[in-house]
Amino acid sequence: MTMETARLVEQGRDHKVVSRVVHASKVGYHVSKAIKKRKCGKKIKHSVPSTVPIALQQLFVSCRQVFKGPGTVPSPHDVHNLCSILDNMRPEDVGLSRDLQFFKPKTVVQGTPRVTYTTIYECRNFSLCCFFIPATGVIPLHNHPEMTVFSKLLLGKMHIKSYDWVDPVNSDGSTPAPQFRLAKLKADSVFTSPCDTSVLYPTEGGNIHAFTAITPCAVLDVLGPPYSKEDDRDCSFYKDHPYAAYSNGEAAVTEGNGDCYGWLEEIEMPENSELDKIPYLGPQVNETSC
Repeated sequence: MTMETARLVEQGRDHKVVSRVVHASKVGYHVSKAIKKRKCGKKIKHSVPSTVPIALQQLFVSCRQVFKGPGTVPSPHDVHNLCSILDNMRPEDVGLSRDLQFFKPKTVVQGTPRVTYTTIYECRNFSLCCFFIPATGVIPLHNHPEMTVFSKLLLGKMHIKSYDWVDPVNSDGSTPAPQFRLAKLKADSVFTSPCDTSVLYPTEGGNIHAFTAITPCAVLDVLGPPYSKEDDRDCSFYKDHPYAAYSNGEAAVTEGNGDCYGWLEEIEMPENSELDKIPYLGPQVNETSC
């Protein structure tokens, strides 16, 4: 194992959504500061500025002020401020451009495209990550336990489907655990960059969601707090089923409104759904300025 590989392994996040760490010579930035798309030899060249883009630094400083650790949810005022910053962020703020080869592929990837991600910054209270999803690539339906997540589509066009649980928590704070749990559909739409930032909360806003890229996409995510097995914030995966398939008149759903609901079945991580981690060599935040 090389020193670079060891460094990447040490920095790997310990949860199922992003559990695969890949050597930079296969997927990642090269000496020429490029991301190479897996299996097709195409690169995303990054032009890394010597100074931190103002928007990226503002985002970092605001996240430090807003996210107070596990068990807390940002106030509406803080949510508005973070959305304002993210809404104005450009791909260049994280070293990307719509002219890069990754976003204009000349050939279609055969089989299931791998999704890659890079971590811009991470601490106990929040993390800043960027996901690169090739056309037809999928991040399957998954949850964000006790987390508030801001997602900004920087580049591309994607379909987003999201749900929130209908059944409330039990009196002891636990949640019901039948084979199928009723969930309300919050989004089932196509989004094209540039578009507004989407926000999901621990119990609302589409906490359980899936991404399917229509064109190559780059998504900037702010997670507060990040996933953590040690803090019982591990990721779970789901398969959705039509409401009518398992209703049997048991759920209190208005007649004719079944299309707004579905049954979610918890499953193991779908095959080929692990994400490949690549090192981040874009603009670095300045931790000493706040």
